Amino acid sequence: MNKALSILKGNHLRGDILLSTVSGVATTKSELVELFDKKIPAIDVITTKSFQVKPNPGNREPVVCSPKEGDFGNSVGLRNPGMEAAYPELKELREKGLRAILNVSVSASTPEDFITLVKKFDDIADMIELNFSCPHASAGFGASIGCDINIASEYTKIINEATKDRKSLLIIKLTPNVDDIGSIAKAVIDAGADGIAAINTVGPNLYLEKNSGSPILNNKLGGKGGASGEWVKGKALKCIREIREAIGDEPIILGMGGVSDEMDARAMILAGADSVGIGSAFSRVEPSMWQNWLQCIKDNGRASKFLSKGNKLEYTPHEVLSAEKHGEDIIILELSGEIDCHPGEFAFLWVPGKGEKPFSIARNNPLTFLIKKRGQFTTELFDIKKGDTVYTRGLYGKPMAIEKSEKALLIAGGSGVAVLPLIAERLQPMGTKMDIRVGIVKESEGLDPLEDVLSSYGQYKSIADDGKPGRVLDSITADDISGDTICYVVGPGKMMEIAAKKLADLGQDKSRILLSMEKNTMCGIGMCGECVCGGKLPCKEGTFYTWKELEENGAKL
Repeated sequence: MNKALSILKGNHLRGDILLSTVSGVATTKSELVELFDKKIPAIDVITTKSFQVKPNPGNREPVVCSPKEGDFGNSVGLRNPGMEAAYPELKELREKGLRAILNVSVSASTPEDFITLVKKFDDIADMIELNFSCPHASAGFGASIGCDINIASEYTKIINEATKDRKSLLIIKLTPNVDDIGSIAKAVIDAGADGIAAINTVGPNLYLEKNSGSPILNNKLGGKGGASGEWVKGKALKCIREIREAIGDEPIILGMGGVSDEMDARAMILAGADSVGIGSAFSRVEPSMWQNWLQCIKDNGRASKFLSKGNKLEYTPHEVLSAEKHGEDIIILELSGEIDCHPGEFAFLWVPGKGEKPFSIARNNPLTFLIKKRGQFTTELFDIKKGDTVYTRGLYGKPMAIEKSEKALLIAGGSGVAVLPLIAERLQPMGTKMDIRVGIVKESEGLDPLEDVLSSYGQYKSIADDGKPGRVLDSITADDISGDTICYVVGPGKMMEIAAKKLADLGQDKSRILLSMEKNTMCGIGMCGECVCGGKLPCKEGTFYTWKELEENGAKL
């Protein structure tokens, strides 16, 4: 018998609390799938993000917002790498052996593409969840399928007939944005589906930022996005009850929507769900506490004690005091106000209608950001002028524990130099002797824009690449790390990897080589999983890790 069927079927009658991740949250990458499978046994079902036949870049940031604590708006837009990139990584995990039930979510606009996806993932999945329900997907995807009983049932029938030899269960994920979800659920079950997943996000709704009055989310729907979190809980329970009444006790229901504690989970099972999906609430719990929190839900303990307080996604307006360009691709923004930022933390910059990205804070007072031109949003920032208003949200990450040492070697490449002033500021009161090396692109393009700041903290040297990326690393010798020395390295991943290996080869203790893993994150709150590194989420757990820790956990720099 199929593993998922044997565990889930009829569980709403038995009343066990079986927990699941949901598509698009937490288990969004194979590294996180493995983390949950090996280290978070309270999760019984692991659900992937929705994969499509072709890669999809999704929507530009912001893709998440929070009108108030516990309530979220989202518009990721089915961002995914495509089935050909996703399959090998999941297959490797399957071959290693998976404890949890693997539910592979897929999305398409035609039955033919759904069939291709089901056949692709069938040999590695226990269940395949057809996403008929995304409220902010491209035209022809998502809710446009699940809102019409005839289209939903016809799609299911065609897909079922074409994949009758499949080993995995066929689960249909339905939208709550319909008048009669029970009838649609019954229609797709009658057409051959093995079960239902419900609910996806409610909406789409428009979310306006309170200071600017501007839409927050960045998409082709004018800023509208789905609603998730606590405010959809009532709707989710109502839908689950209607679905169970319509389809009877035999088919499986994967229930989800607004669950954050043991009472929510129990209510979901009583409503007729066989498993309880948890999504947005992951962002309100420290990753190191995920297993404890989830086990508390299963054991009917007081799980709410693990939930953080406050709204982590609120914006603060700042006036631009200066916008100084350095060469063709670097700008230094000085903003009004200040933020008490420490090494290991960062903030997002947002410009309404233009987008947002995470950045290190170079100085807290005046609040200073060093921006390197890389993509569409950073290019937009080069048009910012004195007197304009930009917004920050955060802080995210976690302060790095600064260990006292006699000497410190600080190495930066590219825009990584923005992280060094805050490190130097913390080291100076300890009496640490600092040796600061900064790699710049070309000598002819001018000096490091933060040279005046950094040179006040210790011995400073800038070294131009001049055609050889990372030339600054050639200047490092065994003498630089002799005695009681800690090394701090910030820059592009490859540069940091080369630096760490060289330092280790010169005799530096790997636990005293710290690298700043400033991976891109779309949310900053541990929801999207984009920044995962060696099983850690820098957006929640801090950006600095020792080379020893990264190497032991197989982190990809």
